[in-house]
Amino acid sequence: MSTAPTVRPRGRPPAASREEVLASALYHYLRGRRVDVQAIAADLGLGRATIYRWFGSREGLIGEVLFQAAEPLLVEARKLVRGRGGPALLDTFDRFNRSLADAPALRRFVEAERDAALRIITSGAGTLQPRIVASIQEVIDEEVRAGAYDPPVDTSTLAYAIVRLAEAFLFNDAVAGMRGDVDRLREVEAALLGVPVGSKRR
Repeated sequence: MSTAPTVRPRGRPPAASREEVLASALYHYLRGRRVDVQAIAADLGLGRATIYRWFGSREGLIGEVLFQAAEPLLVEARKLVRGRGGPALLDTFDRFNRSLADAPALRRFVEAERDAALRIITSGAGTLQPRIVASIQEVIDEEVRAGAYDPPVDTSTLAYAIVRLAEAFLFNDAVAGMRGDVDRLREVEAALLGVPVGSKRR
């Protein structure tokens, strides 16, 4: 006697993953929309508490989003630069800074949520800054390992200084007339890296 096939009861589909939350938030951010945790949770069938458990807060989620958006810009900047050593590092960071300055989504976010944006971008206790510093340090360390660059200070300190300097010029110090002045930023980064100021982009 044959048995009837087992029919599984219909229920809610499996809950969305952390990666899907991040992808949804990135999608909204890149299109200039507000990253709304409640809306993302509703779209993905999650509770907000789950998203907060994964990312800590809305600012934690946005920090992850900003890193996901920024990291490919750094990778692309390094690919476009020829040569090695200090001049290559300067050109890499200059291209990266200019990409950030020209990024429409980042500009819209800073304009729309200035106080929150500055906290997320510049906080050493947040998600974004430590990861950007680590990525910058890895680029410097690659040149050191290749024997192409002798840093003036330890690379972790140098990477931190490079990032903090970029934050000031790109986002923070409007009163000093520095914000958005990527040419002056390049000059100061050249001094930090020990590269002649007259070095041209490659």
